[in-house]
Amino acid sequence: MTTMTTKPGLAARLSALTKVVELGAGRLDKKLLDEATALLLQAGDRLKLSSEHTVVALAGGTGSGKSSLFNAISGLDLSPTGVRRPTTARTHACVWGFDGTGPLLDWLQIQERHRFSRASALDKGDGQLHGLILLDLPDHDSIRALADTEADRLIGMADLVVWVLDPQKYADASTHRRYVTELAGHDAVTVFALNQSDRLTTEELAELVIDLNDLLRREGVEHPSVVPTSAVTGRGIESLKSVISAAVGRRRAAIQKLEADLARLERRISESMPLGEALSAPSSVDEARRMGLADALCDAVGVPAVGDAMESVYAERSNRWVGWPYPRWFGKFRSDPLKSLRLDDVGKEVRNIATAAVSAQSAEVANAVQALADGVSVGMHRVWRSAVQKAARSNARKLPQTLTDDLAAVAPPLDRVPAWWTLLRVWQYVLVLAFVAGLAWLAVGLFMPDQVPPALELLGDSEALPWVGLMTVAVLGLGALSGVASRNFVELGAARERERLEREMRRRVAAVSTTMVVEPVEAELTRHQAFYTALRDLSG
Repeated sequence: MTTMTTKPGLAARLSALTKVVELGAGRLDKKLLDEATALLLQAGDRLKLSSEHTVVALAGGTGSGKSSLFNAISGLDLSPTGVRRPTTARTHACVWGFDGTGPLLDWLQIQERHRFSRASALDKGDGQLHGLILLDLPDHDSIRALADTEADRLIGMADLVVWVLDPQKYADASTHRRYVTELAGHDAVTVFALNQSDRLTTEELAELVIDLNDLLRREGVEHPSVVPTSAVTGRGIESLKSVISAAVGRRRAAIQKLEADLARLERRISESMPLGEALSAPSSVDEARRMGLADALCDAVGVPAVGDAMESVYAERSNRWVGWPYPRWFGKFRSDPLKSLRLDDVGKEVRNIATAAVSAQSAEVANAVQALADGVSVGMHRVWRSAVQKAARSNARKLPQTLTDDLAAVAPPLDRVPAWWTLLRVWQYVLVLAFVAGLAWLAVGLFMPDQVPPALELLGDSEALPWVGLMTVAVLGLGALSGVASRNFVELGAARERERLEREMRRRVAAVSTTMVVEPVEAELTRHQAFYTALRDLSG
């Protein structure tokens, strides 16, 4: 048995359909997904089976003479016929060239007792049919056939279908509505046998053939193949056998059937989700949108407010270290409005500010996420647009709390005293001591000059007192000047700390937004791009 070799186009389209099924799960209509899955399974099975045999099914309604036509083509009385009711309850198969057909007939689920072989080499004139598996299907409109769906199943599995129509019911709605309208694109693997032509005059038959052709074209069969036949007189039997033998000889019917099935399914999927400009949609979130989301989330969690609070707290805490001591000491004698800041636990204060901001602005977090999803999904099919929005909100419940926890971990290092603060404090207390010493010198020189011991007579020297007074005033001025200068340096340091804190907070917000929002959205955008790329490849 030789398995079928597909042409590159069919293999690529089947691969594309596989991707469409995988990527369309939860997006495409379930019925379309089921049909696509079934087609992939059927294609895989058929391509593994004999490529030397062509499965031709005779399908038709009750009373169309289908079984008689089957017997006429095979030249044997194989399928029972009847007048009052359909007698073909199970499918019969006549095989020209039986070797290697076992797996194929098993796949078709043809019962052993309904399989018949024709040794074509012994049958003069039938050599061209070698490789044919002719099926006589149950009547598609019988009660029993509808119950077990055998006719429907085999119509879908056959490589070529011959629809047997009788003159009275050739336009029967059940046939055309359920089957013929689904045959668009299957012209190469579909034949219509207008049977029982012996009941018509030549003029009536010609009129019916024209009418049937027009009807089929209106239903989407662009190039219908109509063959008038009569199982009674043998009229048209050879013509029908020639059409069938041509298909058998090309060994292409199975491939053509799969190609037509793929084309029909592709049209239905495209109608459900038109390709249009879908491939122009972004496959990733651009940097501008990433930054926009991070900025919006920073505003939502109050990063600027935390920065302001940190800068204020940093500056006020520095007063305890680098401010000129005398103003601070005198300030203790008046009420201090800064006590309400509870500066003893700066880290806790800043954490509380950040936590309160996140909790209070969860609605703004949701709005920022929604804005990103809406922006990247513009122009998408509503199903994919909804999927992108769902992906963006996939971590909506955890996002505010994650931002809270992550930002609360960014504790400003305000419990650390810079080395220059300590040095400046020592310097200022040296000046304080110098100022106190100067005042003491002046007091001794002015009020107790005669009580100065000889060893410290310089303290009572009246000529030195002006210089001591000048130095004392200078020390006081130098201390005040160093306090002002240190204040300026502290403000610069506070600004740098604020920038560092905001930069770190923004980095963390950007990292959280990337992990919890951008990456799920990009996964959906990538899936969208891959789906429509596969759909484009499916169209060939």
